[in-house]
Amino acid sequence: MTMPSATISKDQQYLWHPYSSMIDPPPLFEVSHAEGCRLHLADGRTVIDGMSSWWCTVHGYNHPVLNTAVTEQLGKMSHVMFGGLTHAPAVALGEKLVALTPAGLDKVFLCDSGSISVEVAIKMALQFWLSQGVRGKSRLLTVRNGYHGDTFAAMSVCDPVNGMHHLFADVLQKQLFAPAPATPFGEPLSAGDCDELEQLLAGHHGEIAALIIEPIVQGAGGMRFYSADYLRRARELCSEYNVLLIADEIATGFGRTGKLFACEWAGITPDIMCLGKALTGGYMTMAATLCSERVALGISAGEAGCFMHGPTFMGNPLAAATANASIDLLLSDDWAAKVARIEAELRVGLAPLHGHRGVADVRCLGAIGVVELQQPALLTEIQPLLVERGVWLRPFGKLLYTMPPFVASSAEIAAITAAICEVVEIIS
Repeated sequence: MTMPSATISKDQQYLWHPYSSMIDPPPLFEVSHAEGCRLHLADGRTVIDGMSSWWCTVHGYNHPVLNTAVTEQLGKMSHVMFGGLTHAPAVALGEKLVALTPAGLDKVFLCDSGSISVEVAIKMALQFWLSQGVRGKSRLLTVRNGYHGDTFAAMSVCDPVNGMHHLFADVLQKQLFAPAPATPFGEPLSAGDCDELEQLLAGHHGEIAALIIEPIVQGAGGMRFYSADYLRRARELCSEYNVLLIADEIATGFGRTGKLFACEWAGITPDIMCLGKALTGGYMTMAATLCSERVALGISAGEAGCFMHGPTFMGNPLAAATANASIDLLLSDDWAAKVARIEAELRVGLAPLHGHRGVADVRCLGAIGVVELQQPALLTEIQPLLVERGVWLRPFGKLLYTMPPFVASSAEIAAITAAICEVVEIIS
């Protein structure tokens, strides 16, 4: 048995990793450096990162354009408080985001991470109604199989049964849950698919501040792809029942589904939109919550006279400069063609698993490929098998999936799908 490196030994002594036990931790792999789509491990092996470091490194690692943006901004200022001060990188980023997102999202609140952008969105919705003198609208409506983050308000709108946060059910605010959208992506809305959503809005709109939903792709709650017609109908119902719509585009924003933002599949504009992950190309932690002028002015006209939120690192210049460079880099290339190619190659590479004895479903959309297994698989079993085949993925539950960087080559996509097929054959 190979002894762990000094770094891994000390890591296990001092550090606590995401979703891991301190009693029986999963295996660790030390990364020495990264380049393009490759992670170079300290033991000499190299793996293709099929996860984009949890879906954010769309340009790959160590990109010269982003490196330059960081270095140049670092020479000016790495941080300055955003209370009473401003700077060019933040202003440029706000202008870009308003121009790129669906029409009507006119104001940008820069924050720290995806979960915080959801917290901000929820607080915006609640404070909006309080500012209108409406005291009853204090709950959220969402759909099952959703995931919106690990902080407390975000946890309250994650799936309460099959999600990762059921342990906290007794301490989280009780929200309202409609069934998960059932109509698959690309199909017209099935009869009755929105009925319970509408019933909840009809019966509870007086207490619902907002409907929060991941557009088109439900991510960590199950990697499910649903019909654009469902999202379009949800927008109509929110308008009809005077409920705000929050679109959580943290995972789907910046091209992941084949549209720049997943809301575009339905041609809708939410009242509030959450962005994160790929915003800075995976270089810096940063997120944004955009809202309509109606929401922004409504909050500002209320008793407080301002939005009651102010993160220390809000509008961080280093992160904002990197985000600007990342967005410009994305738009300067034919990102849509790259994503379309990746989708086509994922479909071909995963095709042998259709009908496989151990597989319940195979589905692809944009730069997302999902293999849903018949039975849950152990991370501790699957991950080393993938690493042996030169691929880095992080499966969970029954899902073995990939969300590769947009710069992944055809050969790299083929290696990812081949590794998935081989591992499924071994564990089934």
